[in-house]
Amino acid sequence: MNPIDILELYYNRHSKAFEILVAHGNQVAQKATKAAAKVSHLGPDFDFIEKAAMLHDIGIFLTDTPQLGCSGTHPYIRHGVLGYDLLIEAGRPQLALVCERHVGVGISAEDVLRFNLPLPERDMVPISIEEQIICYADKFFSKNSNGNRKTPEKDPDQIIHSLQKYGPDKVKRFQKWVEMFED
Repeated sequence: MNPIDILELYYNRHSKAFEILVAHGNQVAQKATKAAAKVSHLGPDFDFIEKAAMLHDIGIFLTDTPQLGCSGTHPYIRHGVLGYDLLIEAGRPQLALVCERHVGVGISAEDVLRFNLPLPERDMVPISIEEQIICYADKFFSKNSNGNRKTPEKDPDQIIHSLQKYGPDKVKRFQKWVEMFED
């Protein structure tokens, strides 16, 4: 299974959204592969991680995010559950879980209620080592609205600062990942 083939089912290869998605996916894949190597004793599936990194944001085209070339009707925060639905329909349930569970550092049913999020009221928190690695790696890169240019990697302290408004549990989860996955 080639993730680009799956992306092309939903995106025009020459569209801004496709270019942004592939550039971002490649950056996340590189970071995730390095993180997986750091915990190789836990047996992460490197092939799955590379594919999941390319597909974790597949649902963005269904969101109303014009700066990314996306003209859907959903708020951006729903891109994970939208990607989940797409990959479930495509018969890829493990990849679907990565889509759903990578947003933020994971969103709990309690978070959905507390922040009044337009999401299903269920836990969407990374569980498998592969899900955690993708979620972790994704935090380091924004999507670049200028197309296929790479974005600079964020510093862990920047990420921690941005997570503080969501609660100490989110910060703690990310700090645990930094300890596990950093060089």
